[in-house]
Amino acid sequence: MTTVGFIGLGTMGRPIASHILARLPKGDTLVLNDMSAERVSQLLADGAVWADNARELGERADLVFFMVPDVPQVWAVLEGPDGLLAGAGDRHVLLVVCSTVAPDAIRQLDDQVSRATDGRIRVIDAPVSGGQVGAEAGTLSIMVGGPDDLVAQAMPYLSSAGNPVHLGPTGAGEVAKACNQLICAANIVANAEAAVVAERAGLDVAKLFELMLGGYAGSKIMADKGPRYVAKDYSVSGAAIFWIKDLKAYLDEASRTGTATVQGDRLLDAFQGVVDAGWGWQDTAIVQKFIEEQGADAT
Repeated sequence: MTTVGFIGLGTMGRPIASHILARLPKGDTLVLNDMSAERVSQLLADGAVWADNARELGERADLVFFMVPDVPQVWAVLEGPDGLLAGAGDRHVLLVVCSTVAPDAIRQLDDQVSRATDGRIRVIDAPVSGGQVGAEAGTLSIMVGGPDDLVAQAMPYLSSAGNPVHLGPTGAGEVAKACNQLICAANIVANAEAAVVAERAGLDVAKLFELMLGGYAGSKIMADKGPRYVAKDYSVSGAAIFWIKDLKAYLDEASRTGTATVQGDRLLDAFQGVVDAGWGWQDTAIVQKFIEEQGADAT
């Protein structure tokens, strides 16, 4: 019997936790900790258990999933008298970081936590791709990095939320996610720029996207963001501000591997421009508005 913990139950974390709960092996328990129990009332009604703080969760959980913005938020949960490390004591606990963070940051996190606990607590990475739609449908692509034995412990639960693939040692999942984010950012910006040009040229943008979806330009991002570009709907699904850290993580890994980057810097400039304009907490589709306001100097 395994007790599974989950910390970070927002747009992505809540549906992932719901899929894990629905497929828990008999005898297993899901323990939750977040900003408030009200936020996860349905999960609690369905059989999950609430922990008042991370220490209480650490006293019970054998493995803990994190879906928080970045490594500093992981440390905030781990440290202190009410932190998970204090609760875990001498127990062995596996931490599974599903957040999108820099590969070096996850390697350092594992090293520091392992040394601080004499190897009793270890970290693997399992960032996800597929957005809110994929999280709710349970069809996420899950990029896993870590030692074989540790990954094997997490795989049954990760499989509840999508398709997990073990790609290599700790940090490999985050390298994969960094590459994923480069490609996604390029698609988001390219689709936004195309929408602006097409509209100014007098085309029906809705018909254009519908047509392009059937050709080589078609993508899941076009299917998801296309209607947003047509309606100029920037209500948040995935906030633009988070792409700053994602693209910086990609650029750091490109530098570490001695790889020249052709698009990464310009994409970072575009998202930085969005944030500087005060639109960072809007959906990534807001890059369309940013491009519109650049006129002939669009990034």
